[in-house]
Amino acid sequence: MNSDTAKGNWKQIKGEFKEKYGSITNDKTTEAEGAFDKLVGEIQEKYGKTREAIVEEVKTW
Repeated sequence: MNSDTAKGNWKQIKGEFKEKYGSITNDKTTEAEGAFDKLVGEIQEKYGKTREAIVEEVKTW
């Protein structure tokens, strides 16, 4: 497990929290940020890429 994989795992947890917190407070921006952080974390954990590389790749989708 490299450091990017470990960071991805942490980002998933943080993203889930932001998603739930945004839902509770009815803050759609926080909820959307949480969903995005969770997605980036899952990709980072699976492929071991850096966050910056993933964000650039997602922007091209």
